[in-house]
Amino acid sequence: MIWLSPELRQALAGRRLGMPELFALHGTVYREPAGAHRRTLRFEMGGHGWFLKLHWGVGWREIFKNLLSLRMPVLGAMNEWRAIQRLEALGVETMPLAGFGREGLDPARLRSFVITAELIHSISLEDYCADWPSRPPPPAAKWALIRRVAQIARVLHGNGVNHRDFYLCHFLLRQPWDGSTEDLHLALIDLHRVQLRRRTPRRWRIKDLGSLYFSAMGVGLTRRDLLRFLREYTGRPPRQVLQRDPGFW
Repeated sequence: MIWLSPELRQALAGRRLGMPELFALHGTVYREPAGAHRRTLRFEMGGHGWFLKLHWGVGWREIFKNLLSLRMPVLGAMNEWRAIQRLEALGVETMPLAGFGREGLDPARLRSFVITAELIHSISLEDYCADWPSRPPPPAAKWALIRRVAQIARVLHGNGVNHRDFYLCHFLLRQPWDGSTEDLHLALIDLHRVQLRRRTPRRWRIKDLGSLYFSAMGVGLTRRDLLRFLREYTGRPPRQVLQRDPGFW
C-alpha cells in the first residue's frame, strides 16, 4: 500500500517511487539512531526538498521490551502518519504530508515510510531563542510566542494527543516574522512517538510540559512569562490554577 500526494506525484514527473526505490534512495541523512531501525533523510525532486522517514522491522525483542514496560511499541511510520493527520484536523501547523506506505503483515518485520514536504525559511525555537538572555526580544514578540506554544499544548492535550518529545527544538518558526500574532506560523515536528487517545492522561501531560519547561530554562523567561503560559494553557487565572492543583504544577 502506497499513497503519494498530488504535489509529490507532480515532482516525480512519471518516475516510479515504490518500496524498493524508496529504501535505496540517496539523500542527506539527518538521523539514524543506532539500533532504532529507522532513518531520516532529505532528498530533492522536482525542485523541492522532501523529508523521508524509513522504518523497518524493530524485531520481537524490542516489541516485548516495550510491552513489558507497559509502553506501546512504535512499529513504523503509520504512527507519524496518523499524528500528522490528527494535528491537521485540530488546526495545529505541522509538516505537510506528502507520502505514506507500508508492506508486510508481521509487526516485527514491517517496512513503512512517511514523506513530508520540507518547511522552508524556518528556524527552530531553540535556535531562535538562544540569544534571548543577552539580547532580549521585543516583549510583544515574546508574549506572542508564549501564547502560541501554550495554545498548541492546550489543543493537543485537550484532544487526547501527547508528543513525548515536546521540546523547543521541535517547534519551527517561519521566517521572516514581524513579531505580530497575525504573521506567526509555528509548526510542530518530529511526531513519530506521538500518542493518540480519547483523553490525555495526567502523567503524559506532565511529561510534555516538563520537557517543554526544561528546554526553555535557558532562554531567560521570567516568572510573569511562566504565569502567562499557565493562563493560556488552562484558560483560568494562574492563582486559581495553582491553588486548585499545586501538585501538578
